[in-house]
Amino acid sequence: MTPKQGLPVLAGVDGSEQSSVAALWASEEADLRDAPLRLVAVTQEGADEEVWEFLSDAADRCRSERPRAEIFEEIRHGRPIEELLWASGNAQLLVIGSRGRGRVAEAVLGSVSSAVAMHARCPVVVVHDARSTFTTGPVVVGVDGSEPSRAALRFAFETASARRNDLVAVRVWRPINAEYSWAESPPGVSLFSLDDAQRELADELGEWREKYPNVEVRGDVRFGHPVEELTSAALHAQLLVVGHRGLGGFQRLLLGSVASGVLHHVDSPVAIVRSLGVA
Repeated sequence: MTPKQGLPVLAGVDGSEQSSVAALWASEEADLRDAPLRLVAVTQEGADEEVWEFLSDAADRCRSERPRAEIFEEIRHGRPIEELLWASGNAQLLVIGSRGRGRVAEAVLGSVSSAVAMHARCPVVVVHDARSTFTTGPVVVGVDGSEPSRAALRFAFETASARRNDLVAVRVWRPINAEYSWAESPPGVSLFSLDDAQRELADELGEWREKYPNVEVRGDVRFGHPVEELTSAALHAQLLVVGHRGLGGFQRLLLGSVASGVLHHVDSPVAIVRSLGVA
């Protein structure tokens, strides 16, 4: 068990339907993790009465869906990004809506979601409201061999195991001659074949297969752009997991910019995972 696993699941609530959907997703995840759920609204001084109203409504919906979950409501005063980032240091997971349309302007999550997802001190799940259900399909994870990618792989296995769901690990491969001629190949870049990509993916999955024998895992090596291929792979997924600022051994396998890219293109919930100490 990691230190974070004893901490609550945190969900940002701002009165919008998007944040209510995110709170419901968070209540399910908290129930599965046997963790308490903290519903947090961020506003300025003087708006507490209105905020308590929609915060309580969100809590009631979550309790109705997940009666076993231990749920707490909290109002924080300040700027949404700063307060959610600060709160993320004492959470095992932070869940937010993809955008907000709340009645409290200061608490709108639309401009907040990307900043929080990229800088929080725990994994962040951004929930879109375009899907009617999040309980079908596999968990999909993007893999590139980097430290954040390994953290994402660990998170994906933990989630698939808790949800008793299949896992699809996607590695996006691009041959070197698709980007450079032999004369233009930058220093340190060596020939990297499809066989290499498949072998490295199998090696990365081996350790986690042993730790989570109950998870049915499938490796999927694809050719193309990471954002496009992960978006396609996540079309029917219940969750897409990516590492933030993944560098790996080959820069063509970057997952750093991919994290922000998939947030704008994927309808399923997206988990952004950073390893400890990675900026």
